[in-house]
Amino acid sequence: MGKDNKMSSPEQERRSAVQLVSALLLLLSLSGCSSMDVLVSSYINALNGTTVTIPCTFTSCYKIDLTKFAMNWTYQETLNNTEEKFMTYDKKKGMQPVPSNRFGDRVVFSGNLEKNDLSITLQDVQLEDEGVYNCYVRNPPDRIQGHGVINFNVVTELPPPRDSTIAVAIGASVGGALALLILSMVVVKCLRRHRKQELISEEKMEEEGKLEPEAVAEEGTK
Repeated sequence: MGKDNKMSSPEQERRSAVQLVSALLLLLSLSGCSSMDVLVSSYINALNGTTVTIPCTFTSCYKIDLTKFAMNWTYQETLNNTEEKFMTYDKKKGMQPVPSNRFGDRVVFSGNLEKNDLSITLQDVQLEDEGVYNCYVRNPPDRIQGHGVINFNVVTELPPPRDSTIAVAIGASVGGALALLILSMVVVKCLRRHRKQELISEEKMEEEGKLEPEAVAEEGTK
């Protein structure tokens, strides 16, 4: 029994050390969590007259405290223009649109605060909606305000879909021509090598034929 206890003691010490290191790493990771990341699509193309969702989500080390949480959606015609707030979070009413002559009642909140989703939906997209959309988030005790920027482009028609069949056919044709070219080069190279070998063999035979009479003549003189 005593022998078994002595053998198990180093194993217990090793496990304790591993647990201690794991606990320290966990504490370090939690203590270093002082910022957030805002995730958006940098560029969005929207078809005029359609309904489009503008996504914005964020990652945070802390759960949302609705008594401290804050966020705003703003619009700019360009990055150099003044920002116009059109959606905000109200501690009593939740996500609320801000009266706007530009959007009217065409903007609605379509995200989910419990999932850190702050997305909005823009209905009946107009050419005048083109511009820069900003998603601002503050989630204490995160000390840094998160900010996502979306460049929103409105088009009157979508580009035609690419014909994958044509692309495949072109690729197959190019690939076939390339393979045929490589095969031709290999065949030509082999023929040249074979011809070179034949010429060398013929030269050797000619040299041997020239030497034989000379050798016979020498023997006759002796």
